[in-house]
Amino acid sequence: MKKITVLTIAGLSLVISLAAACSPASNTTTTTNANRAAMTNAANTTVANNATTAAKTDEDAPASVKAVFPDAQSFTKQHKDIPKDAIADIEKDTGAKVPDTDHHSYLAFSTAGGARKQIGAATIVKANGKDFVIVYENKEGSPVIKEVRGEGVPAPFLAQFAGKGHDDKFQVGADVKANGIDEATAKAIAQAVRIDSMTMQNLYGAAHSH
Repeated sequence: MKKITVLTIAGLSLVISLAAACSPASNTTTTTNANRAAMTNAANTTVANNATTAAKTDEDAPASVKAVFPDAQSFTKQHKDIPKDAIADIEKDTGAKVPDTDHHSYLAFSTAGGARKQIGAATIVKANGKDFVIVYENKEGSPVIKEVRGEGVPAPFLAQFAGKGHDDKFQVGADVKANGIDEATAKAIAQAVRIDSMTMQNLYGAAHSH
């Protein structure tokens, strides 16, 4: 009887020992599988979020802006509030109202060569019910107009704005010629472009004195 009892106890001890030995491995396998599933879900979520962000970024740039940056792979839309004192100065200088205190600009980026770099910036202004795209480049810390595009307006007229910055005058008849459009339309476009040029300098240009 004692032998049977001893054998039974030994057998139970062996079962318990095996169970104890197996449990950590089983838990480790379960934990590893759970971690893998969590990592997979996280990776899938990241890819989905990146895709959504990329799509949203791309959609933020209108077709008219994309047309002036054919080499760009992505765009970022910038929102900046124009300071009240800057609005007062711009309106005093131009004799016109700043159309919106929330200024929008579009930054174009290229990933050529594997590195993401900014290749330009553009804004859209309205004049006489039409949209005009203003493309800027940086010169000595200041945004300078590279070109202006607008449908239904002669290219020779718009070409006159190239190279102008916030310090330049845009007076029609003196600094800007009508070049095939009526004077009222020419003045409206010149005024809208100058307001935007001064706004861009205030928001993005380097501080300097005159």
